[in-house]
Amino acid sequence: MTIPATTPAPATDVHIARTEQFAAHNYHPLPVVLSSGDGAWVTDIEGRRYLDCLAGYSALNFGHRNPRLLRRATEQLNRLTLTSRAFYNDQLGGFAEALARLCHKDLVLPMNSGAEAVETAIKVSRKWGYEVKGIPADSARIITMHGNFHGRTTTIVSFSDDDTATGGFGPFAPGFVSVPYGDIEAIQQVISPNTVAVLFEPIQGEGGVVIPPPGFLSRLREVCTRNNILMVADEIQSGLARTGKTFACDHEGVVPDIYILGKALGGGILPVSAVVADSDILGVVTPGTHGSTFGGNPLASAVGAEVVAMLQTGEYQARAHEFGERLRAGLGGLIGSGLSEVRVRGLWAGVDIAPGHMTGRDACAGLLARGVLAKDTHGSTVRFAPPLVASEADIDLLVNAVSEVVRNG
Repeated sequence: MTIPATTPAPATDVHIARTEQFAAHNYHPLPVVLSSGDGAWVTDIEGRRYLDCLAGYSALNFGHRNPRLLRRATEQLNRLTLTSRAFYNDQLGGFAEALARLCHKDLVLPMNSGAEAVETAIKVSRKWGYEVKGIPADSARIITMHGNFHGRTTTIVSFSDDDTATGGFGPFAPGFVSVPYGDIEAIQQVISPNTVAVLFEPIQGEGGVVIPPPGFLSRLREVCTRNNILMVADEIQSGLARTGKTFACDHEGVVPDIYILGKALGGGILPVSAVVADSDILGVVTPGTHGSTFGGNPLASAVGAEVVAMLQTGEYQARAHEFGERLRAGLGGLIGSGLSEVRVRGLWAGVDIAPGHMTGRDACAGLLARGVLAKDTHGSTVRFAPPLVASEADIDLLVNAVSEVVRNG
C-alpha cells in the first residue's frame, strides 16, 4: 500500500500551534510569527516584511535593534549584567543622575516593568501622605481616572473599569476613587483631607490615544498644588519623545510631582522602569521599605543611560512632531470615508472606525495583509505608534494602507 505524502505545515502554523498549546492564553495575537527586526520594520518566519506600527506599545521608540543601543548593551553584557543591590555597581549612579536631570528632579527609584513602577508610585504616595502630609494611618486615598490603564497587578486593576481586567480577580484593594478622565471639577469634588495623590495618564494610550481637554494638565497642577496633593503622571507610554516632547506633560508646560517611566527607557532591549521625584517625596523610601532584585542592575542602567543621552539630542522629539503632523494630515483626510474620529499627538494616533463599518480587529487583519502591524482596542478603535525612526515613506505607506482597508475592506 502506498502511503500518500504529507505536506509539512507552514512554519507559521507550527509556531502558532506550539505557542497556543504551551503558553497561557492571556493575549490574542494576529496570525503572524515575527523572527527579526530592523528599525521600523520586522520580518516574519516566512520572510514577509511588515511596518511595525505598534512599536511594543512605545517600548521600541528607537526602533528594533537600534545600533547605538545594541553597542552599549553589548559592551555591558561583556562586563557585568547583574549584582545584588546589597552592593554598588558602576552604572547605576550615572543612569540615575542622567534620568534625574532629564526630569529636573532629585532622585530616581529604578524598577523593571511599568506595572512595578506604578505600584512603587502608589506606595511612595501613601507613605508620603502619612510621613509628610500627616494624614492618619491606613487612610490614604488616591484619585484615578475612568478608562485608565496602569497595569494588571491586583492593586492596579482595583481602580480599572475594564471588565476583562477585573473579572474574577477580586477582592480589590481599597483606597482609590475614580472620576471621568479630563474632568477637573469631578476631581475637585472627591478631594478629601486624606487624598494623597492624583494618578493619571497625560494621554490614555490603551484607551485609544485619548487626549484630555486643553488646559486640563495645567489646571490639575494648580489643584494638586493648592490641596497639597501629589500629581503623579504615568508617562510609561506617552513619555520619552513619543508625543513630540520629552514628556506629554510638556505640551502644557507642566511638571508633575512624580514621573512614572518605563517601556522606551529600556530601548526595546530589556525591561527598565523608574519613579522619578524630588527628595522630599522619594526620601520616604528607606532601606528595606522597597526593593527589586533586578531594579537598577548594571545592564539596565547602561541601556537606560544611553536612552537618556539619545533623548537629550532632541532628535527623536523633533521626528515625532514632524512625522506626526504628516500622519495627522493623512489620517484626517479619511474622516467620513471609513473613519469617524482621528486623535494624534506626536507620532501616536488613535482612529475610530465608523459605526457598523468593521471592527478594529478586522481593520488590523486588513492592515496585516497589506504589510502593516497595528493593534485594536475597545472594539472599533485602532492605535498606531510607529518607531520614531520611521521615514516619511513609512508614514505614507501606513496612511495608504489604512485608506485601502477602510475604503475596500
